[in-house]
Amino acid sequence: MSDDEREEKELDLTSPEVVTKYKNAAEIVNKALQLVVKECKPKAKIVDLCEKGDSFIREQTGNMYKNVKKKIERGVAFPTCVSVNNIVCHLSPLASDERVLEEGDIVKIDMGCHIDGFIAVVAHTHVIKDGAITGRAADVLGAANTAAEVALRLVRPGKKNKDVSDAIQKVASAYDCKIVEGVLSHQLKQFVVDGNKVILSASNPDTRVDDIEFEENEVYAVDIVTSTGDGKPKLLDEKETTIYKRAVDKNYHLKMKASRFIFSEISQKFPIMPFSARALEEKRARLGLVECVNHDLLQPYPVLHEKPGDYVAHIKFTVLLMPNGSDRITSHPLQELQATKVIDDPEIKAWLALGTKTKKKGGGKKKKGKKADKTVDAAGAEAEAEPMDESTEAASQP
Repeated sequence: MSDDEREEKELDLTSPEVVTKYKNAAEIVNKALQLVVKECKPKAKIVDLCEKGDSFIREQTGNMYKNVKKKIERGVAFPTCVSVNNIVCHLSPLASDERVLEEGDIVKIDMGCHIDGFIAVVAHTHVIKDGAITGRAADVLGAANTAAEVALRLVRPGKKNKDVSDAIQKVASAYDCKIVEGVLSHQLKQFVVDGNKVILSASNPDTRVDDIEFEENEVYAVDIVTSTGDGKPKLLDEKETTIYKRAVDKNYHLKMKASRFIFSEISQKFPIMPFSARALEEKRARLGLVECVNHDLLQPYPVLHEKPGDYVAHIKFTVLLMPNGSDRITSHPLQELQATKVIDDPEIKAWLALGTKTKKKGGGKKKKGKKADKTVDAAGAEAEAEPMDESTEAASQP
């Protein structure tokens, strides 16, 4: 075995140390999400919520692996975004932004954490109201949650990305919702947030992806965005974009001094992971970022919008394809949903009835004291990640 092969082998889920790093990153990002959800109240400033999420991740990861000989990179893998109502994704405003949350807002929180480049990401949708979520808001959340549960059961060794794309579109249709176009679920690798193996959420003529088969010991960020609108979001204002990622394979000699200054700062502080322009000096950043983006040195994550009045929900989770089955390591309980639709399609019910663990020969009794893997049904109750027909039925009841 060559050194390269040995290095590659050691850095996947066959290494217990790698699994531990993924799970530690997941534990931190789950807690960060919990913290931000708790702070989602009327009049809360969106930028403050984003900053809270990022600060918590930086602080918690900073306390880990402090006394090791070799320096271990750790911190934010994707800046906290708080996208409200018909805003689909990537809203992480600058410090000067005054926007606040209001009663009844549908709030999508998206964030990521890494330890030694092993990344755990999560997105969750929270509605600012007391009591059960009803009407079309419940439908769009039910669609995202049920699609996520189906995807969890289909992202498994031997299945193909097309199986997942077709299934989640069928689920969204059952709730009279659309899967939002252009959303990709990526394989995660060390220091790679957007691996080459991808799942296309909704097929459209502009986006083509290669057919792939899932394999044991891979890790995926499964990303589901549903809408009561047409699912074709638009970029309304480039100035809203604040999240970027360094394009490591691109070079260009920048002309402006401000651009060179900012690019040097980015290369030192954020050489690989996506970052928020909030972390840069604001005046200089505005000037310098434009030239960097125009010459493809930075990849922007645009803020996309559905039409005003459309409801949009977002659920993203990280799943480890372990030898004993799929291990969903990031999630957050949903509020109680009273959707207007009932899932009665036999194919969707069959998908939800699939287990997520590989059955071991010889009975495979659970060891005493070992926690069962948890998943979250649409009513926010925790259940074992096994057949989910009953909980989904309950969530779908009007």
